[in-house]
Amino acid sequence: MRLVWLTLVFLILAPIVAATAQDDPRKATGLPVPRFVSLASDEVNMRAGPGIRYPVDWVYRRKGLPMEVTAEFDQWRRIRDIDGTTGWVHQSMLSSRRSVIVTGQTREVREEPSPDSPLVARVEAGVQGSLLECAETWCRVRFGDYRGWLPMDAIWGVYSGEKFG
Repeated sequence: MRLVWLTLVFLILAPIVAATAQDDPRKATGLPVPRFVSLASDEVNMRAGPGIRYPVDWVYRRKGLPMEVTAEFDQWRRIRDIDGTTGWVHQSMLSSRRSVIVTGQTREVREEPSPDSPLVARVEAGVQGSLLECAETWCRVRFGDYRGWLPMDAIWGVYSGEKFG
């Protein structure tokens, strides 16, 4: 009878223990998913799957380009670019440094987070910059020697309402 009881306990608990022991493949690092990161190298291979046995679908040649991590598997991260292209890259090719890309039309960088604040610079759509901080609906960014504020909806690389810095 004792053997039957132990067998039943094992059969009930084994799946529970196994399920809790497995990592969520979307969160191998424990960091939030999704999240924004940037490319750490001037040449990054985007693959069809999480491993070197998968073919290279795309090669990025722009260090600092913002990417969105949408899943994690072991040392691999599924990322999405500004155009919606998705694929897998090795985690060593990504940096936690945040960057942004100007979207839409030419945008006006302001001295303070207000449309009435003095103009610092005008930046064209597609220009890449560094993200310094975000508060409410504005983000402080750097484009070369210029620093200032842009509305969140004028850049890609931050989530609406995200607080950063």
